[in-house]
Amino acid sequence: MSLYHQLPESIRHLIDDTRNTTQNNELSDLIRKGGYVPPDEDLLSDAIIALSMGKNVLLKGPTGSGKTRFAETLSNLFNQPMFNVNCSVDLDAESLMGFKTLDYDGDRQIIDFIPGPVTKSMKHGTFLYIDEINMAKPETLPLINGVLDYRRTVTNPFTEEIITAKEGFGVVAAINEGYVGTVPLNEALKNRFVVIDIPYLQGEQLKKLIEDTSHLDEKRTIDLFVRLSHDLIQAVAQGKLAEDAASIRALIDACDLSAMLPPKRAIRRAIADKLDEEREKNLVMTMAGTLFG
Repeated sequence: MSLYHQLPESIRHLIDDTRNTTQNNELSDLIRKGGYVPPDEDLLSDAIIALSMGKNVLLKGPTGSGKTRFAETLSNLFNQPMFNVNCSVDLDAESLMGFKTLDYDGDRQIIDFIPGPVTKSMKHGTFLYIDEINMAKPETLPLINGVLDYRRTVTNPFTEEIITAKEGFGVVAAINEGYVGTVPLNEALKNRFVVIDIPYLQGEQLKKLIEDTSHLDEKRTIDLFVRLSHDLIQAVAQGKLAEDAASIRALIDACDLSAMLPPKRAIRRAIADKLDEEREKNLVMTMAGTLFG
């Protein structure tokens, strides 16, 4: 377990006894510092254990469910810096590995290599976060297959250097399924990950998140936003709304605005107006009107 000894004692205790259900105040404090409170403690402990064993972790869940916050929390718990790759159809080898550029050594012109996030994280022994991994073109990601398996090695196509990851290196990726521009992960890539399915926060956990991270401090209004979130998630599950409508990120934005604006106006700006269909916008505002008058 190359990452095991970088963990705080409370987290090592969690790994040593995964059946321990006793509330650990130190662990709770560390989780809150990461900015993400998991809907199920098993999600976090399973991700911690997987990373400690050298596994790659794939966070799967709807947009705004907290996948990036989850990754940042893992980075904080392991006391590991994290380099980021933001995938898109334009992602290429240079975006992953780095690129060559002209530079000067005194009066002499030289070709220098600027390392990319994969190169940096492997050489420094830190975390690598690959966001929206299924947005990348299928022909791009096989370049790092060796990084993601037992070899932890890649040949830099621009320098021919063989890079082997330093101890402490770990990979966390995130995926949004079914979105325009995404492609299914091929089996060779998917099999290199342990999958953690991230649902939306709801109920008391969502209330706690709003209290801890938003500018809103009026208890009754916070309770109403928790109810609104539940209604939006239900509408998404029933096919009445796009997934974007239930984004926890958008909900927190609405809570922030509600500290200065009427809640219905805040909901329009942060949630409803992001939706494409007028029918969906009207449904969100109807829900808001039912709760906030």
